[in-house]
Amino acid sequence: MTPDLFGETAPPGLAYLPGFALAEEAALIGAALGVAAAAPLRVMSTPGGKKMSVAATNCGAAGWVSDARGYRYERRDPLTSLPWPAMPGLFLTLAQAAAAQAGFAGFNPDACLINCYEPGAKMALHQDKDEADLTAPIVSISLGLPAVFLWGGANRSDKPARLPLHSGDVVVWGGATRLNFHGIAPLPSGHHPPLGAARLNLTFRRALRA
Repeated sequence: MTPDLFGETAPPGLAYLPGFALAEEAALIGAALGVAAAAPLRVMSTPGGKKMSVAATNCGAAGWVSDARGYRYERRDPLTSLPWPAMPGLFLTLAQAAAAQAGFAGFNPDACLINCYEPGAKMALHQDKDEADLTAPIVSISLGLPAVFLWGGANRSDKPARLPLHSGDVVVWGGATRLNFHGIAPLPSGHHPPLGAARLNLTFRRALRA
């Protein structure tokens, strides 16, 4: 496994790939903004009615949504009633390459959740458990403003480690840590051309049954 900021004893199934996507930063941002032009970013609500602080959209065969009906994947965008935009080829190529680098060869994601953070936005500790295939890893690409990734344990009460992430960094986890709690600390202010005061996170999953 690639050495990371957790040291040589990183938990099994977790990999930090610094700068892995940096060479494609501009193209990834452009592709993500293209997806958002077709399926607009929106602030979703939890099933309990609480507004999230992060705006989101999706591309691929299915998209993650949250509302009063619960957390789930839908094949069509509830906002437009249209299928989600196709996953850009660059997204798929990089996600598969990062997964292979982390020891998960053969990853074939069918969904990419795009989260857009502005200063002050955060993501509370949570598990990614709405996917049909929990044997597939999660691949997460950071773009734009730096952020702090919170890597917890199997229980929400476990104290999370803090991993600084910069534009182009990739984090991959799966296997024994697939359901570990994780999140993002409140995003600090800053400026990142061409995104400005924003951070994009591309999170690749295997959402549907093969």
